[in-house]
Amino acid sequence: MASTPDSLLSLVPVVPVVVIDDLDHAVPVARALVDGGLPVIELTLRTPVALDAIAAIAAEVPEILVGAGTIVAPGQVEQAVDAGAQFLVSPGSTPTLLSAMAGSGVPFLPGTATVSEALAVLEAGFTEMKFFPAEASGGAAYLRSIASPVPAARFCPTGGITAASASSYLALPNVGCVGGSWLTPADALAAGDWERVSRLAAEATALG
Repeated sequence: MASTPDSLLSLVPVVPVVVIDDLDHAVPVARALVDGGLPVIELTLRTPVALDAIAAIAAEVPEILVGAGTIVAPGQVEQAVDAGAQFLVSPGSTPTLLSAMAGSGVPFLPGTATVSEALAVLEAGFTEMKFFPAEASGGAAYLRSIASPVPAARFCPTGGITAASASSYLALPNVGCVGGSWLTPADALAAGDWERVSRLAAEATALG
């Protein structure tokens, strides 16, 4: 299993955000991402097979860092870690959810969309966070505008970001990486086109 990092924002320029509907796709997509130079995957807990997919990847693709996204309830924290998740990502933050993730023993990115939410996460002692939904919440221009007044906060923007817009985020001083779902298109997964996934991963790696 890949070693757990001190910082989630400095591993790769783009964290693949992946929805797995078919458990048989989990291991091949993880291997394709590794082949493309992205040894990190965030599996969203949006489908019935998500936890099993995390377990399969953790067991069969040890060279990738596998995380669980769309953590929206404290109970999911334990479920994800028990399945083998090595990091956690939430779309938003509440005091209870933040406490549960902090007690998980693995790195995590609590979700924020406003300055007040970012300040609340900073007050809790955490400087790395997700900015979601990035495009709908003001995009790169918003993050640029809060870099000076809130310099301690560092972000992984996710939500609506594309291969074309990723570089505008990555150029910002308060952005360490972005989250992207464009690396694993649903039609590529359905067709088992792992070469396409690897190619998209390689292009994303080059953004760094």
